[in-house]
Amino acid sequence: MPLTHILDLVGTLPHARYVIYRSIQPDWWESIDMADALHPQTLVTYGMNGGELPVGFGGPLRLRVPRQLGYKSVKYITRLTLTDTPKPFGKGLGSASPEDWHGSSNRGYAWYAGI
Repeated sequence: MPLTHILDLVGTLPHARYVIYRSIQPDWWESIDMADALHPQTLVTYGMNGGELPVGFGGPLRLRVPRQLGYKSVKYITRLTLTDTPKPFGKGLGSASPEDWHGSSNRGYAWYAGI
């Protein structure tokens, strides 16, 4: 289903600028801006080929962001948070990807990964 369907159901406030989404995988989270969140190709997937989404494909819940590189399509989603800034999350860089995972700065991917 399009992420916009969920955002409509919860009643997104006008000041929301980002969607933060967390995985069951420890310390793994990402974010997208509202332009990507509201795009009709951004999907919350829970099924595949008429059945439940298999664990190997990110089940039970995966966020698919096809306008961004694959690492933005996080598997095993446990939480969505709407916010006006990503600064209070993690190290304030917008996702786990660009954070300092291994002791030296910016060894991960960039926050924006548009294609």
